[in-house]
Amino acid sequence: MNEIIIWKDSLQRLLNYYEKHKGNHSSFFLKLFLFFLILNLSCYWFGIFTVFSDYMKGSGRIYYFKIQFPVGFLGALFDSLSFFVTLYIIRRALKTKRTAEYIAHLSIDIVIAVLATFWVLFVFSFSGWLVKFLEDAPIALSARNDVYEKMLVDAIAKPYDNWRNIYFGIIMGISASLPTCIHIFMFLKSSAVALRQSRSKNSKLGS
Repeated sequence: MNEIIIWKDSLQRLLNYYEKHKGNHSSFFLKLFLFFLILNLSCYWFGIFTVFSDYMKGSGRIYYFKIQFPVGFLGALFDSLSFFVTLYIIRRALKTKRTAEYIAHLSIDIVIAVLATFWVLFVFSFSGWLVKFLEDAPIALSARNDVYEKMLVDAIAKPYDNWRNIYFGIIMGISASLPTCIHIFMFLKSSAVALRQSRSKNSKLGS
């Protein structure tokens, strides 16, 4: 129980720090969007060069250079909006009295991370369609969606054969999973603090 109390205190301090330093709302959103834009583009190129470097050979490299822009923009847009959704969830969670309600609120971030997976698929499908449309070589968006839907099904059915796609999807989902990772880190840290306090208390009682 102590770790939950410490966890809530840590989360409250983090929220207070945000409220104190966020400044002007519109300028903060712009900075946040630029941060996620850079993060998404960095993840995109990291994924490309670590598992899909062969895509940079030949004429295909122009296509993958172009596709980074809608991918980065749409990814940053989703991450920026989910950031404010996370803040709303945190504020509600801190007002709860029961531990189960508190954990349930923060678990919504896991749902956001799952939604981000489907968003990534849509982003790549739409971005590919947009690039081809601007190149005067349009293809049906529904056809693009079918391709990525098949890739998702194949990745689930045969993960070993599709490890590169799974790896790339994880890399592209890093930004969307940041809130979940922060919550897990804060809980583990709070658990460690609670354990140290318990040991210290027991050692004092023993002496």
